[in-house]
Amino acid sequence: MENHIKLGVLKKRSEFLHVRSGKYRACKNLVIQANTNPSSNNIRVGFTATKKIGNAVVRNKAKRRLRHVARELLPELGINGVDYVFIARNSTTSIPYKNLISNARGALASISKMSKKSI
Repeated sequence: MENHIKLGVLKKRSEFLHVRSGKYRACKNLVIQANTNPSSNNIRVGFTATKKIGNAVVRNKAKRRLRHVARELLPELGINGVDYVFIARNSTTSIPYKNLISNARGALASISKMSKKSI
């Protein structure tokens, strides 16, 4: 089930702060934030990992895993015109990938249900 949809990328701090003011779901292994983007009809995504979770090697590994999760799930569960931010937690790098996908799928489904009402 390879979905190849080009996801936009959040790069500016102001974009991340805009998403922060929307809805979110926190799991033990990651946090997903979402907010509408009135200027775009595409799905855009950003990734972040704070220094609390470890050194640069650990943070980069966490973001790589989150990028892969987003590439796999957002084409299926993402909503056009919504920006997403995936935030790594301490256990993001150590949890089995199948569990990480499962947690992210649940969080995205929950955000999708909320967005039907309004993000």
